[in-house]
Amino acid sequence: QVQLVESGGGLVQPGGSLRLACAASLSILSDNPMGWYRQAPGKLRELVAIISSGGKSNYAESVKDRFTISRDNAKNTLYLQMTSLKPEDTAVYYCNTLVAGMIYWGQGTTVTVSS
Repeated sequence: QVQLVESGGGLVQPGGSLRLACAASLSILSDNPMGWYRQAPGKLRELVAIISSGGKSNYAESVKDRFTISRDNAKNTLYLQMTSLKPEDTAVYYCNTLVAGMIYWGQGTTVTVSS
């Protein structure tokens, strides 16, 4: 059973930065693709960034050049560095992974961008 626990959310002013973390219960990061998604109030969950098992990353157009996905395999932790935050980045952020055909989600961490 894979467990994912997100942390690092909070309230930040527009233009500010936050780093989200996703701790995995198993040593899965190097072998499986992982991603960050977000869901704003009243909207569908959307992809923010993904990183393949080979380390290749892709980003939603809305966050490109502002967000960076990375991982620390030794710590079994996935990160999302967010800079130049905008009010429209306000959402609950989730990490997920695909392991042996099963998709696992964390419980989410809330990011609020407001002055």
